[in-house]
Amino acid sequence: MSLLYLLSDESVWERFYLYKQSLASPKQFVSELRAFIDAKRYIPVAENIINGKPFPLPVKSVISKLGSEKKRVVYTYPDDENTVLKLLTWLILRKYDFLFSPNLYSFRPQRTAKDAVRYLLKHRYLDACYSYKVDISDYFNSIPVDLLLPMLENVCAEDPELLAFLISLLKEPLVSDKGKTVSEKKGIMAGTPLSSFFANLFLYKLDGYFYEKKIIYARYSDDIIVFAKDKETVLAYADYIKAFLSSHKLSVNPSKEVFTSPGEGFTFLGFFCKGPYVDIAPATVKKLKQKMRRKRDALKRWKDRSEASGERAAKAFIRVFNRKLLENARDNELCWSDWFFPVISTSASLCEIDRYAQDCIRYLIKGKHTKARFDVRYEDIKNLGYKCLVHEYYSRRKQKSD
Repeated sequence: MSLLYLLSDESVWERFYLYKQSLASPKQFVSELRAFIDAKRYIPVAENIINGKPFPLPVKSVISKLGSEKKRVVYTYPDDENTVLKLLTWLILRKYDFLFSPNLYSFRPQRTAKDAVRYLLKHRYLDACYSYKVDISDYFNSIPVDLLLPMLENVCAEDPELLAFLISLLKEPLVSDKGKTVSEKKGIMAGTPLSSFFANLFLYKLDGYFYEKKIIYARYSDDIIVFAKDKETVLAYADYIKAFLSSHKLSVNPSKEVFTSPGEGFTFLGFFCKGPYVDIAPATVKKLKQKMRRKRDALKRWKDRSEASGERAAKAFIRVFNRKLLENARDNELCWSDWFFPVISTSASLCEIDRYAQDCIRYLIKGKHTKARFDVRYEDIKNLGYKCLVHEYYSRRKQKSD
C-alpha cells in the first residue's frame, strides 16, 4: 500500500501527534495540530493527493538568517497542505532511513546535532588530526531536480503513487511570489517539509563513500566535515568532496571552507570543539552580537522618533531575543537554545552573549554609552522580562539530571 493512503488514517495522525507532543515543538503548533486532527482537515487534502488533483503552488518568501544580514529564500504551502506534507515527510523519513549511512545526522529519527558532535569527539586522537570543513552554497534551492529524479525513481519504485506525487511537486515550475505567479528554478524548495528528505537523499552516496572506507566524516544537511591523520590525505578528501559536489552541479561556499591542523580544534554546526571542550563557535557568537547591535540601534532610532521611553525600547529588545534564543517559534526548526544547550560543555560564550545583551538593554534605557548606563541594575533588567542565557542553560541541565 502506498504511503499516500496513510495520510487519511486517523490512527497514523494520532501517532504523529504523540510524537510531536513528545518533542520541543511549540505549544501553539501542538495545539493547532490537535485542532487540525479533531476537525479531520487532513481528509480533503489527502483525497486530493490520492486523486491526483493539482497541489497548490508554493509561496516564495525571503527571510533574514538569525545573526546575519544575509537573506535566504524559503517556500511554503497553505497551512492544511503543509501539515499533511509534514506527516508524509515523517512517514518517508522512517520508511527510507535504511538508505542513509550512520555518518549522516540531519532530519533522521533518533539523530541530532548533539549526536554528530558526540560521534566526532569519541575519536580520542582527533586532536592529532587535520580537518576539512565545508558548507554547500544554497544547498536546498540549488539541487538540480533532473539529477534528483532518477534517485527518487530508484528509491520509490515500489510505491509508484508516492513517486508520482513527489515528482509532480518537484517538476512544478511555478511559484507564487508577492501575489504573482512566476516560473523559476527552485531546487527542492527550502522551507517545505519534504525538502529534508530530498536533502538527505541527494548526497547519500557521498556519505556512503566515507562510511565504507571508515573515514571520520559527518554531514548535517549542507555542512560537511572530514578528518585525516596527515595533511596530504585531508587535502585529497577535500578534493574528492568538491569533485563530487561539482559532478552534482553544486558548489562550496568559499567563505566557509576551513582547514585545521592538529591541536587547533575544529568548528562544526556552530560549535567549537577542542579536546573534551565544546562551546559555541566564535563566529556564531559574533554574528549573534551583530544581530543584537542592529536591533539595538534600530530600536534607539525608533525610540528617538516616537519619543518612547527607554524601558519600552528595552522591553521590545528583550521580547525579540527571548523569542529568538529561547522559544521554538517554528515547528520545523529547533530554536537557538535547543540547538546549543544540549551540546556545549561550558557557559563561557553564553556569558559573553549575556554581557553584550545586557549592555544593549542598558544603552536603550539610558540612551548613552557612558558609565551612567550602569546605573541600570541587573535586577532592573530582569524585571523587564530579560532571561539570562547562563541561568537558562544551567536550569535545563539541572532538570535533565533530576
